[in-house]
Amino acid sequence: MSGIKFDESNIQWRQLEGFDDLWFYVYGIDRKNGIVDGIFKFAANSRVMLHQHKVPYITLVLQGELRFYHPNGDFKEVRPVGSYVNGVANGEPHLEGGGDEDAIVFFSFRNAQDILFVFLDENMEPKIPLGINDFEEQLKLQGPAKWQKAA
Repeated sequence: MSGIKFDESNIQWRQLEGFDDLWFYVYGIDRKNGIVDGIFKFAANSRVMLHQHKVPYITLVLQGELRFYHPNGDFKEVRPVGSYVNGVANGEPHLEGGGDEDAIVFFSFRNAQDILFVFLDENMEPKIPLGINDFEEQLKLQGPAKWQKAA
């Protein structure tokens, strides 16, 4: 257990239907520069559906540890609090989730024009794509954050 707790009291977490162990909050979208910024919360001892990132991204673990698994479910690696990683587009599909406590991770997707990542079925075929339009819709549904002034 890391002991570092992220203050999430001002975060109004969102959830996608069918993803009981994953929450997210969109901070901002810059279409001109292809950037989508947000945080994701992975439940403790969970594994989020197999997926592949379709654009480069940056992650920073803010709480807990983020655990990764190969497509077959075998353990791959752990990223503790403070881990900063530059991820590549079209890397190895993987599962990920929280460690012994919920993990909160900042994600910054780059060069985003369409699909950011895609969830895959057991045959590694695309099942659920999530793109910049999906995140824009969630940002609208969220409304302004408690600390933001409405535009």
